[in-house]
Amino acid sequence: MAIGEAGLGSARHGSRPKRLEETMRGRLGRECVYVPSCRFGLFVALRHWCPPGGRVLMSPVNDDVIFFVVLAAGLRPVQAPLNPLDASIDVDAVPDEVWGSLSAVLTTNLYGNPDDAPRLREKCDALTIPLFEDGAHAIGSRVGGRPVGAWGDASVFSLSKHVGAKAGGFLSCADPGLREALEKSCEDLLLPGRLTAELAFTVRPYAEAAVRGLRLRRAAWATMRLLGLMEREEIRMSLRGEELARAVDAAPDLTAFDSWVRVDMHDYRLRSGPRRLGRIGRRLDRLDEVLAACRAGVETLMSTPWARPDGRSAQPLFRVPLFVADRDAAIAALARRGIVVGYLYDPPLDDYAGAAFTDLSPDPAGARWFARHALPVDPLRARQVVEVLQESGARPAEAPGGLERTRG
Repeated sequence: MAIGEAGLGSARHGSRPKRLEETMRGRLGRECVYVPSCRFGLFVALRHWCPPGGRVLMSPVNDDVIFFVVLAAGLRPVQAPLNPLDASIDVDAVPDEVWGSLSAVLTTNLYGNPDDAPRLREKCDALTIPLFEDGAHAIGSRVGGRPVGAWGDASVFSLSKHVGAKAGGFLSCADPGLREALEKSCEDLLLPGRLTAELAFTVRPYAEAAVRGLRLRRAAWATMRLLGLMEREEIRMSLRGEELARAVDAAPDLTAFDSWVRVDMHDYRLRSGPRRLGRIGRRLDRLDEVLAACRAGVETLMSTPWARPDGRSAQPLFRVPLFVADRDAAIAALARRGIVVGYLYDPPLDDYAGAAFTDLSPDPAGARWFARHALPVDPLRARQVVEVLQESGARPAEAPGGLERTRG
């Protein structure tokens, strides 16, 4: 191990991860284990609770990385029917025969809009299967009087989202007696920290600030593509079906899926060094300020003609899905004002991967409508977004199923 790497490798046992874990435990009311990324924590949870070959109900409107994590754990994704207004799992539309075939349920809480965790908890309890909550977008969101992440047997969070730390996450569990086993599983799967990765993390905020100040965004993206750091040319990454089939045969095996799981975050399973942990801690300390600002932006956006037609949301959403008739035109108009739209999940996962790699949704219409029309915008830029959409003449999308657009 090179000089510098030894210190990075041992940082996991220092005081700063413990402080981060205590902070999140105070918010969630559950044991929390710091992990280098949400995707890494989810893999650990799936491997701990689910037998290889098990079937996991999940949302088809989700990041493809999460889909590949489920496959990497040796499990079969089962795509759920969705509520077209917020992409939450439509509990009543899941057929009885599908419920009876499942080994687990995985929520998404897309953009911070909660899935119906109380009802999913009841279903999972009746079937004696685990419920997993993906809270990557949902630190600060609540459902059924509890924080998102307080309903599942396990839940995972990302510190790259609301916290804006560009790294880190948590794996939490309902049973505090499982903490030691989960920590050991994490330790067994973590790779040694690299000094180059820590240095890159340290300088990244300054580089991004320089790019913003010099208005070099397009040049920066072009350079990243030339260096091979941009691995998605489209919304979805390349499936590479033949390679994926070989990886599925090797599962459960995170390494076999590395080229899919690492996309957008090559250090997703590296141990975190002290500089990284220090910055994450400072960001986490400011979380409530960020959530308050997000909530204010959500209120602004939910009062517009492009908001979901069934009323307002008070959640401090990570992104607010507005609904526009011509999303591509809206994205282009926002880009001209320097507002980049990300976190698009189109097409749905069953259309993207096909029956070879997932069970198809029994009712795909809701997911397809949402994936085609949702324009996820940052509530922290709410006023600028509204100005651009008004100036560009963006039309609201026709609500699905004849729902009328009403305002409470």
